Amino acid sequence: MKEIRYFYVPNASSAGELPEEEAKHATRVLRLQCGDQMILVDGEGGLFNSEVSVVSNKHCLYNIVETLPCQREWNGRIALGIAPTKMMDRIEWMAEKATEVGFDEISFLDCQFSERKTLRTDRIDRIVVSAMKQSHKAWKPQVNEMMSFDKFVSEPREGRKFIAHCYEEIERKDLWLELQNTPVEEPVTILVGPEGDFSITEVRLAMKHGYEPISLGRSRLRTETAGLSAVMMANLSKRQM
Repeated sequence: MKEIRYFYVPNASSAGELPEEEAKHATRVLRLQCGDQMILVDGEGGLFNSEVSVVSNKHCLYNIVETLPCQREWNGRIALGIAPTKMMDRIEWMAEKATEVGFDEISFLDCQFSERKTLRTDRIDRIVVSAMKQSHKAWKPQVNEMMSFDKFVSEPREGRKFIAHCYEEIERKDLWLELQNTPVEEPVTILVGPEGDFSITEVRLAMKHGYEPISLGRSRLRTETAGLSAVMMANLSKRQM
């Protein structure tokens, strides 16, 4: 049986045509023809069984056959704030895998000990879209531009807020245990620092703004591993039982 392909189409219920890059992939790589089936996702929970209606070199039009039932596997909202690594392939890998697991938002933090001060969020966004389609999800994580740590923690955010760090002099709670005691509908935000950790000043500043200091376990994790571990814990704690 031929595999039905997934395509990302914002406003898919009314657009009627694949975006340019998706159209190129559909027509030039997959060589879809009129009458072929495809699944469209709009990134906001919409999932549509569709049929190709018109094909040309640069365009691929479709008709929606039916709106498919779709329920998100986790409750609440999961947000990750993370300092990007010096080697971008590591943070790109993390964004891809976190999308496959399932979360809602990623923000990039410019911290005191950050090794990377800039990054291309458009590239991260494309990786997230690809992972969303590959894992057959209808929700696309929001990808935010990089901002200073101080600005991020000072902005109001709903729900519980956590900051992971390794300072022995600041008491930490276990993230997994704290998530077990958090209502599944309550949003959570988790911050992960650079390879050299947040500065102790940054940790204390975050605490002043309501962030709870936490540990991700006994092992000392690389930044991208810590970020993925945090997302996985949050996702599992918010699953529909």
